[in-house]
Amino acid sequence: MTQFDCRVSVAPMMDWTDRHCRFFLRGFSPAVRLYTEMITAAAVVHGDQERLLRFSPEERPLALQLGGSDPALLAAAAAAGEGAGYDEINLNCGCPSDRVHAGAFGACLMQQPAQVAACVAAMLGAVRIPVSVKMRVGVVGGAGARAQVGHYDEQDYERLRHFTATVSEAGCTCFIVHARKAVLGGLSPRENREVPPLRFDVVQRLKGEFPQLSIGVNGGLRTVAQCRDALRWSDGVMLGREAYHRPMVLAQLHQEVFDDGWCCPPAGAQLERMAAYAEREVAAGERLGAITRHMLGLYAGQPGARRYRRWLSQGQSEAPPAALAGGEAARLLRDAAALCAA
Repeated sequence: MTQFDCRVSVAPMMDWTDRHCRFFLRGFSPAVRLYTEMITAAAVVHGDQERLLRFSPEERPLALQLGGSDPALLAAAAAAGEGAGYDEINLNCGCPSDRVHAGAFGACLMQQPAQVAACVAAMLGAVRIPVSVKMRVGVVGGAGARAQVGHYDEQDYERLRHFTATVSEAGCTCFIVHARKAVLGGLSPRENREVPPLRFDVVQRLKGEFPQLSIGVNGGLRTVAQCRDALRWSDGVMLGREAYHRPMVLAQLHQEVFDDGWCCPPAGAQLERMAAYAEREVAAGERLGAITRHMLGLYAGQPGARRYRRWLSQGQSEAPPAALAGGEAARLLRDAAALCAA
């Protein structure tokens, strides 16, 4: 089974971490692990695999996150992912959205450790690449769920420990733990990222009890200092929206964690890289806005950031579609670089 470095990664985020986003983020570190949006196993098996699993080789190292609870479907989808060139398959056991819950996958699976173990075993039997699980420190639902959000006792931890032990016995050696409870019903996805308190102490305790497992932590990590502290006891840190809105943090983390002499290209070079990418993608029929919407954080915290965002947003929306074909799309991004350099 192949392995790759998982010390720093970007979380799978629905509607955000598509292939254009991942290509852009790769410019900030050659080693940070990237994840796809969650794709259901049924969609992979019964849908347009070429479209769903498409990615650029430059995006690697890259993990495919799957949603589902049927072992056979997940095994088939995992095999398709390996065949497409992904480096890892990840099972979503952490998403609390009502839509995902209604499909019998996501965070609700933490209440079915034996089923998750069966899914993991089936996927491991179908692929030679690593299979990991992304989960929460706990799950609550039903009446009184809000009242339980801030409460964490030994019964909560025992359920987490049992889930981890059961799934690891099926062969899973890598877990990424969002350090908040998931609330099934009663909280929106955004509230589920913000209302339940962070419990890094719970994840740290879990790592101490399972030292043989790779256990990474996710949730609320925004700075290099916070990540440095977490890496003292965890095997990896996973950033979500902070990496999306302020991608330069990935370059800072790369230099802090990997210490391999790599230097992040300046913003102008990043835009030149994306200009060449946009030229190719738009010529193939992609909308420029589908690419540039992920690039608004390039100058975050720097002079000219607002001017850059305005140029990128207005430039591609005001020009007629025909004018943004091929080289014209690339010119818009190169003009943005010149504007911010002025």
